[in-house]
Amino acid sequence: MSKQIGDVILDVKNISLSFGGVNALTDISFDVREHEVRAIIGPNGAGKSSMLNCINGVYTPQKGNITFRGQTFSHMDSHQVAVMGIGRTFQNLALFKGMSVIDNIMTGRNLKIKSNLLWQALRIGPAQREEEMHREKVEHIIDFLEIQAYRKTPVGQLPYGLQKRVDLGRALAMEPQVLLLDEPMAGMNVEEKQDMCRFVLDVNQEFGTTVVLIEHDMGVVMDISDRVVVLDYGKKIGDGTPYEVLNNEEVISAYLGTSH
Repeated sequence: MSKQIGDVILDVKNISLSFGGVNALTDISFDVREHEVRAIIGPNGAGKSSMLNCINGVYTPQKGNITFRGQTFSHMDSHQVAVMGIGRTFQNLALFKGMSVIDNIMTGRNLKIKSNLLWQALRIGPAQREEEMHREKVEHIIDFLEIQAYRKTPVGQLPYGLQKRVDLGRALAMEPQVLLLDEPMAGMNVEEKQDMCRFVLDVNQEFGTTVVLIEHDMGVVMDISDRVVVLDYGKKIGDGTPYEVLNNEEVISAYLGTSH
């Protein structure tokens, strides 16, 4: 099935970020098109997670700006980013380990809840109807991620690969237009990686969600990405299709260590 890549939805322009005297990112520019899977790759310490942290408002860059759906910002806070439709998973799982799978994914619906706290606490009238609607959405995500058997299980009791699925589910519960995935396959075995690849592609194709993905496994990147941007020591050294990037001399030398 061929998918339709749309116009630019996210445009990163001349982003520079430093901590003290250390440059984490230097003059980085790239764009993301609607409905594509856009990978960010590079060796350890290249600035990939810092880049995602600038996009979703965790870090404030010293220079540059980010345009999302035609609105340009020099700084966004994380709540504002989420409300606008950018979801995020993190490298280190930040799930509520004592809570069930369904309750963890429900936390992703918080921004969508309209009824006031008193109504929610009493579960009366509109609040009860609203909660039922949100639970229905969450059940759909649980079915989609094939974790029905673990709905009521405390997340801390699940194997790592399934916890990563719950983390993805919580981000999907926000109904993001752009989903930022920070190494969703890190620490997984081959079978778990194959499952996660399938879910990322399904999210992209069935939900129409634009995906920005950090990933170390080059096989995964080549298989599922439409375009790839390559960072090394906080600078952009490549940008293009997986094939173009794979054959870029600067990228090859960065990965093989011959440029330093």
